[in-house]
Amino acid sequence: QVQLVESGGGLVQPGGSLRLSCAASQSIFSMYHMGWYRQAPGKQRELVAFVTIIGTTTYPDSVKGRFTVSRDNAKNTMYLQMNSLKPEDTAVYYCKATRNQYEYWGQGTQVTVSS
Repeated sequence: QVQLVESGGGLVQPGGSLRLSCAASQSIFSMYHMGWYRQAPGKQRELVAFVTIIGTTTYPDSVKGRFTVSRDNAKNTMYLQMNSLKPEDTAVYYCKATRNQYEYWGQGTQVTVSS
């Protein structure tokens, strides 16, 4: 089983930046596709960024050009660099590891964008 721990959330003003981290418990991290998701109050959880085991990335239009996902397999860690943050980016951000029929979620980290 893979345990995931997110960190780096907090309160930031509109237009600001944050960098989230997702640390995995196992060295087999490199064998998992990884994703960042977010869930705002009253809304469904949605994909924010996805990075495959070979480093291919995918973003929805809502964050494209502002968010960048990366992974460091040597550190068993995935990152999400978030720039030009907007109030609508406010949500709990989760990371997920996926491999075949297996998926594991972190506990989430709160991101609040407000002046």
